Amino acid sequence: MHKDEATSAPRRGVPDDHPIALMQSSSLPTLVQRELTQQIIAGDLRAGAKLNEVDVALRLGVSRGPVREAFRALEESGLVRFEKNRGVFVRQVSLEEADEIFELRALLDEYAGRRAARNATADDVFVLEKLVDGMEDAARRGEIDDYFALNLEFHDRIVELAGNAKLARLYRRLVNELHLYRRASLGAAGNLPVSVAEHRAIIDRIAAHQPAAAGRLLHDHVLQSRERAHRARVADAQAKPRRTRSKA
Repeated sequence: MHKDEATSAPRRGVPDDHPIALMQSSSLPTLVQRELTQQIIAGDLRAGAKLNEVDVALRLGVSRGPVREAFRALEESGLVRFEKNRGVFVRQVSLEEADEIFELRALLDEYAGRRAARNATADDVFVLEKLVDGMEDAARRGEIDDYFALNLEFHDRIVELAGNAKLARLYRRLVNELHLYRRASLGAAGNLPVSVAEHRAIIDRIAAHQPAAAGRLLHDHVLQSRERAHRARVADAQAKPRRTRSKA
């Protein structure tokens, strides 16, 4: 055996997303936070739902300490709120707050798009194209969860290409705060193909290294997403009385 082979670290025998690998690379509170985040984003824990520390600990098979730390991290990320003498609740975002977040996000996306168009390499553009290919495939299959995850990854990648760590932290909190408000709008009839087309137009401007055009398309995309989210909520509110009457 060569000396460098004997002293080199052993290769991991499981993939990076395997539970054992996650335990090796992450703390228990982080794993609890990740699990609860996925449940909130998927809608398994709905807006307004109360999170009981003991129940979560029992369900996940951990002690209450990591759950308590995960709750604090979720509050910092904008997904839950603490109410004095009442407990921890999945956040609800009002129409007024959503409007404010969308407007701020539009500005941040425009800035990120400008920077991404200056910084992106051919490999970066390829990654963005593969993400949108996946979104288009998910749209054809009607897989809203897959589409939603890829959509988040696409925008997060553009923010990474901007190369501003403070922007990334602020941006991710705003995105978290919008999760529960806008997720349903993606599944509304006709929204997914329109969204895919908007993403492809953004990639074209980034690939062409046109900062102003890329930024403007991202800005408009966020505001158009807001309009789709609002229309979906109005349609859902109008449908609820009809569903209630049909059950009567």
